[in-house]
Amino acid sequence: DLDECAASPCKDHQYCLNTDGSFSCKACDASCVGCTGEGSDKCKTCASGYLKEDEKCTDIDECNLPEKVCVKENQDCINTLGSYKCVCSEGFEDKDGTCVQT
Repeated sequence: DLDECAASPCKDHQYCLNTDGSFSCKACDASCVGCTGEGSDKCKTCASGYLKEDEKCTDIDECNLPEKVCVKENQDCINTLGSYKCVCSEGFEDKDGTCVQT
């Protein structure tokens, strides 16, 4: 078997999986920018919104950072994978970028 992966035939956001007589390109984990294999522990570098922790790229909880990310009045922060969302608190709705009471 020839190791086609030695020639790095895959794209930047993929890793190469050598198979008998062939190879396949597999997508890197969403937490990675470039990778050497499957999973968040095989990242070359972590994607934006992720931090290397115990050799793995883990999601940063922007809602628990010391500096608030959702600064408008009556707004709550919702953590998402690799990012966050600012939404109006319960009982409020977004009206032209401001949270007003419903």
